[in-house]
Amino acid sequence: MPEQSPKAQIDLEDLAIHEGTPVLLRRALAGLTAGELLEVRADSSDFFEALGAWCREEGHCYVGSSGPNCYRIEKGAGTAPVVAPGNHVAESADPNWGLAPRGGKIERGGPKFAFTLCQKRDVWAQELASIYKQAAANQWSAARDIPWSSLPKLPAELEAALAQIMTFLTENEFAALYVPARFIPRIHPHYREVVEVLAVQVADEARHAEAFTWRAEAGGIGLGTTANSGQLSLQTLLEEPDFTTAAFLLCVMGEGTFLTLLTFLEQFAPDPVTATLARLAHRDEARHVAFGMEHLRYVLEREPERRSSLAAAVERRSRMLASVSGLSPYVSDALMILAGGGVAPQQVRAGARQVFLLHREMDAARRDRLHGLGFDSFQATRLSAHHTRNFM
Repeated sequence: MPEQSPKAQIDLEDLAIHEGTPVLLRRALAGLTAGELLEVRADSSDFFEALGAWCREEGHCYVGSSGPNCYRIEKGAGTAPVVAPGNHVAESADPNWGLAPRGGKIERGGPKFAFTLCQKRDVWAQELASIYKQAAANQWSAARDIPWSSLPKLPAELEAALAQIMTFLTENEFAALYVPARFIPRIHPHYREVVEVLAVQVADEARHAEAFTWRAEAGGIGLGTTANSGQLSLQTLLEEPDFTTAAFLLCVMGEGTFLTLLTFLEQFAPDPVTATLARLAHRDEARHVAFGMEHLRYVLEREPERRSSLAAAVERRSRMLASVSGLSPYVSDALMILAGGGVAPQQVRAGARQVFLLHREMDAARRDRLHGLGFDSFQATRLSAHHTRNFM
């Protein structure tokens, strides 16, 4: 049987293994298929001793010498890569792909990561690129973009009301931060667009919590009171184990309701700092709601039967919070004082009327979003009524 001829040749001159020889060897072998020969000429004194070990490590076979300072390597299967085709988003992501970027080459035999959200249908949403682009373009700074120097000295009752509302907003922002943060490590990075959108959402909520805390303290009153009713409501959000259900409860129902609240706060803000905070936070929250809506649309188009489980989650949460009679009086009173502009009887009456209208607008907006997800009018009305009185 005639001896196999080398498919390619390379001259390394006196370059030693430790001086970068593997770079050139890998480049030469990359153009060969398994079983083909590479002929290597090398004048380095230690090349022969190191070549065999290098071939074993790389998955190739050192065939032997074909003359003075001339060696042959048979291309082996090596660590054949698994290639995710281009930027195609797979319906199922292999945990063995690990942290490799989508479309990259991945060596076999790597560790298996414990990502539990590995199915596209579990996490994906339409318009992810648009949502992320908007989020990246609209980042703002509590220190740079809020007109703190324009904060006036407000009457004590108004400042105390604002401090209480800001405290309430901050605790809800913590919940809105922790929910997506809890799911991010579970999502396979093959679906990086989802991870990116949620990561920005976490950053948004951290900035909101910072800014709302600053506003609560800026008037000299300090933070208000956190009610047990609010804590119980938020705890049910943090403990929801299913990603889609959590997105529905947080983004669609909770943050959607907060959009109406932030519009209310901007409308009745007694100072430019509060108005600017409400407006900028509303812009961020609108993106979070948009993600939730797009994710739910994606899921429900493929699994329309999941509407029943989402409705059951809202009703289950309502039963768990049956002992909570309504919005915390700390927050409810503060909203009335803010909307009425003070604590005189006529101001309280006017504020109570505005808070009543706020609840009605929240309900209407929730029903509209539920209609947009394919719930009929009866279902939308029932689910909106079951939503927690603590807004989130």
